[in-house]
Amino acid sequence: MYTATPNDAPWTVPALAQAKRDGRKLVMLTCYDAGFARTVDAAGIDLVLVGDSLGMVVQGHDSTLPVTVADTAYHTRCVARGLSRALLVADLPFQADASTDRALAASTELLQAGAAMVKLEGAAPHKLDVIRHLAQREIPVCAHLGLTPQSVLRLGGYKVQGREAEAARRLQEDARAVAEAGADLLVLECVPTPLAESITRESPIPTIGIGAGPHCDGQVLVLHDMLGLRSGHRRPRFVKDFLEEGGSVQGAMEAYADAVRSGTFPDAAHSYA
Repeated sequence: MYTATPNDAPWTVPALAQAKRDGRKLVMLTCYDAGFARTVDAAGIDLVLVGDSLGMVVQGHDSTLPVTVADTAYHTRCVARGLSRALLVADLPFQADASTDRALAASTELLQAGAAMVKLEGAAPHKLDVIRHLAQREIPVCAHLGLTPQSVLRLGGYKVQGREAEAARRLQEDARAVAEAGADLLVLECVPTPLAESITRESPIPTIGIGAGPHCDGQVLVLHDMLGLRSGHRRPRFVKDFLEEGGSVQGAMEAYADAVRSGTFPDAAHSYA
């Protein structure tokens, strides 16, 4: 069980890179309000994501697409008020990164709301331009590859990415490209375990997996999924209910963190071959 000590300094972007060098697994959860944020901090979670997943688990939409920058900024302000240690990441919603100017304006708003990093999906040429543009202006960036929920209409649903040889090659190239463009962190979603392991081994920046097997440098889950709450959507294979074994909300978070750090989660039942 995690117990805070006076030596627990707040997480910083350089500390994430040091964790990868040290082989220390990073633990990340989504969060959308101050109350849960305080509990996340007390449970020793390292990173908190105000994800556009709020569109589905908080607002009740069928996808993340309706979420706006204003929505994300509001929830970021709420979460920031409850945190003292975890590093706060905020999603750039659908089309907020359609151009460098839009991405800079949105990212500035999210950092002023309390985020320490913004997350964006994909590695198309204009996305790489956005990463470079933000990095050059001192805005830390988390990239997101594999299953990118904002592309759900083009992808035709929520499906594992990178199973075919050509798709796997493109994902590896994209992972190199986002790091070279200046990203500080990389989320890999719904990627076969061997591919995620290969990308993580090669990547100069930490990788955070969600449905990407146990070999990433860290893991993330949606808070509501980790607590076994029904969102009205199909339960992904990579989701595990930690509330049952944790016995309380904070206990569930601590159980999740312990499982990630010990390497027992995700196991084969919660990964894709």
